[in-house]
Amino acid sequence: MSALNITDTLQRPLRDLRISVTDRCNFRCTYCMPKEIFGDDYAFMPKSELLSFEEITRLAALFIGFGVKKVRLTGGEPLLRRDLPELIRMLSALDGLEDIGLTTNGLLLKQHGKSLFDAGLRRLNISLDALSKETFGKMNGRGVSPDVILQNIDYAQSLGFTVKVNMVVQKGVNDHEVVPMAAYFKERDITLRFIEFMDVGTDNGWSFKQVVTKGELLDRLRETEELIPAEAAYFGEVAGRYRYKDAKAEVGFIPSVSESFCSSCTRARLSSDGKFYTCLFATNGFDIRELLRSGASDEELAQAIRGVWEKRTDRYSDERTEQTAKSRKKIGMSYIGG
Repeated sequence: MSALNITDTLQRPLRDLRISVTDRCNFRCTYCMPKEIFGDDYAFMPKSELLSFEEITRLAALFIGFGVKKVRLTGGEPLLRRDLPELIRMLSALDGLEDIGLTTNGLLLKQHGKSLFDAGLRRLNISLDALSKETFGKMNGRGVSPDVILQNIDYAQSLGFTVKVNMVVQKGVNDHEVVPMAAYFKERDITLRFIEFMDVGTDNGWSFKQVVTKGELLDRLRETEELIPAEAAYFGEVAGRYRYKDAKAEVGFIPSVSESFCSSCTRARLSSDGKFYTCLFATNGFDIRELLRSGASDEELAQAIRGVWEKRTDRYSDERTEQTAKSRKKIGMSYIGG
C-alpha cells in the first residue's frame, strides 16, 4: 500500500524517523552527557518505561505509512540495549522502509557488530572527536583511547558495514584535530562529517564562542586539500557534502548553527520512553506511549501522528540567538537522540 505523504505547516514532508532505544550511555561526552551532571548515581529509565521492540516496530510501521523512508537508531548508546539485533530484524521486515542506520560511539562494536550485520544492518555512523588520546579521553569523559574506536571501525568495515564518522568540533577543545582527522579518514576512504557544536539540551555550557563554523572548517581544509561541492542526494539531506579531487572519500558538514537547514527538515524523533518530537531542540513532545498502552487502535495512533506533524512549526535554528539558546529549556540529546 502506498504511503500517504503528509506535510507540516511549512510544507515539509515526513521522511526520516530517529528512534532512541535507550537513554543510557557508557561515555560521558562533555557536549552531551557531562559527568558532572550524569554521575555514577544518575537515575536512568527503568526497563518498563522503555518502548518494547514490538511497540517500536508498530509505531515505525505507522510512520512509514506517512512517508518515512529511513529509520536511524540512536540513544544514549544504542548498543547498550539488550537484544538490539532482534529489533533490526523486525524493522527490516517492514514494507516501505528503504534504509536503517545506527549511530554509536563504537565502543561495543567488537561484541555486537556481527550479530547486527547478520540481522540486516548495513550502515553505521560512529562518533569520534579526536585522534589524540588526551583530547579524546577528556571529551568522552571516560578516558577511552581513540585507538579502541579506530580498531572497531576497521572491524566494522571488515564485516561489510558502510561507515561514516561524526566529529563534533568545539573551538579551543578539539579544533586542532580537524586536519589530522580529515587526513586519516581520507586515506581510508571513509566519509568524515564535521558537526558544529550545538545547543542541544541545557547541560553542555554552549555558547557561540565555542562554535567552529562550516566556513571556518572549509578554510582550514582547503589550505591543503582541493574540495569540490557535491550535489545533495535527496531533499532534506542534512550534511553539505564535498569530495576530494584526488580521492574517493568525502567530507560532510552539519552546520546547524551557521547555516540553518530548518526549511528542509524532514525528521521526526521517538524518545526511548515513547515521546514523539518534531525537533532536536524541542521543549516537549507528544506522549504516544500513553496512547499506545491505553489500547489505542492503529487508526487512532496514526491520527495522532498525523495531527502532530501537520501542526508542526519548528524552525529553531533559524531563530536561535545567544539568549534563546541559554534561556530556553530543551530536551537533552542523550534523551531525544542525535
